[in-house]
Amino acid sequence: MPDRIASIMLFISLLAAIAMDGCNKPRQDEHAQQVAARVRTEFLRAWNNYERYAWGHDALRPLSKTAHDWYGQSLLMTPVDALDTLILMHLDAEAERARSLIVSDLSFDRDIYVKNFEVTIRLLGGLLSSYELTGDRRLLNLAEDLGNRLLPVFNSPSGLPYVYVNLRTGQTRNPVTNPAETGTLLLEFGTLSKLTGNPVFYEKAKRALVETFKRRSPLGLVGEGINVETGAWTNSDSHISGGIDSYYEYLWKCWLLFGDKNCRDMWNASIPAINKHLADEIRGELWYGHADMQTGKRTKTEYGALDAFFAGLLALSGDLKRARHLQASSFNMWNLYGIEPETLDYKTMQVVARSYHLRPEIVESTYYLYHYTGDPEYRRMGEKMFDDFVKYCRAEGGYAGLADVTSKQQLDEMQSFVLAETFKYFYLLFAPPETLQFDRVIFNTEAHPFKRTP
Repeated sequence: MPDRIASIMLFISLLAAIAMDGCNKPRQDEHAQQVAARVRTEFLRAWNNYERYAWGHDALRPLSKTAHDWYGQSLLMTPVDALDTLILMHLDAEAERARSLIVSDLSFDRDIYVKNFEVTIRLLGGLLSSYELTGDRRLLNLAEDLGNRLLPVFNSPSGLPYVYVNLRTGQTRNPVTNPAETGTLLLEFGTLSKLTGNPVFYEKAKRALVETFKRRSPLGLVGEGINVETGAWTNSDSHISGGIDSYYEYLWKCWLLFGDKNCRDMWNASIPAINKHLADEIRGELWYGHADMQTGKRTKTEYGALDAFFAGLLALSGDLKRARHLQASSFNMWNLYGIEPETLDYKTMQVVARSYHLRPEIVESTYYLYHYTGDPEYRRMGEKMFDDFVKYCRAEGGYAGLADVTSKQQLDEMQSFVLAETFKYFYLLFAPPETLQFDRVIFNTEAHPFKRTP
């Protein structure tokens, strides 16, 4: 008899748990919607300040409430970079003003040298994703014009792109570059080929990616610097941080976006070397440090804000166990001072570079991990980071980076990627899944979503 009563009690408790779970889910969803609304409100605050103080220029300086143009004349960096975020947040009036400004005022017929990498991920990427979201052919026409003006960068003996190109003359300069700048082009140039039917863009960017991969060391690692004219490495330091990071990202993402098996094979040849020579476990935590590309010898125990993208890439490529482990380390780095530093020595837990530039990478990885696991831990993590972000970076004239994460002294800087990436990933983490069908798009390294080929 007691066994029967115990069984009945267990059954009742299970029913209660199921009912309670059903009650909790709507509450969780309601809270997430409230956080998404907060993110949208804060994004709009940053955008409105851009409109008020820097309209028609590349970027806002939020402390002095002045405008900044990268090359002395505006390429509308912020409006182009932010347009798809405006669209996804259903800020329709603001999106229409930005789109009207772009199609009426943006011209690439400029006698200026621009950095190919930054212009590709921000401007070309922004124009292409916004075209796919709106169908406005004028955006695609601008993207095609820009793509044609960038093509001369690939006219090096190796096929690796020069750093700078003159948009009017096609002249190039600066032959010493890095894998991120040679290998982070195919999503954008490939999408341009797909949408225009012109294969030259895909072919040039794909060759640059392959030529970078071909020069990996016998260990399977790439270095931090390479000369596009000689094809020789100028810096043998290997890592997943700035200068290399998005090269690895694009190997996997180009396989997903275009079904290019060659890209998949290059990723599969690279990731074991990364995990063998760069991964580092200390105090039970997973980090990724620096090593010499030829010997594999550890050169630095440094990890930072830019490295935090890698947890998301690991999740995207199916390595959830390692992704979760690395994300925990990134969050520990964030919580040291309530906001992440640019660079940390993870062995000593001392800050190496104290600035914070409103970077999106840790938020991006949080969004990816929440998508793949459904674990509410990642929304809690994201809410903590958003609260800190607002607390320390909100300024009267927008959102400001930090000169020092320990003192929280603000910087007069609000780069376009804050609106293109950081706010977007915060929003998507809490917004309903139908806001953007994750599995139907691939984000470029500037968080511009490109539609996957069905």
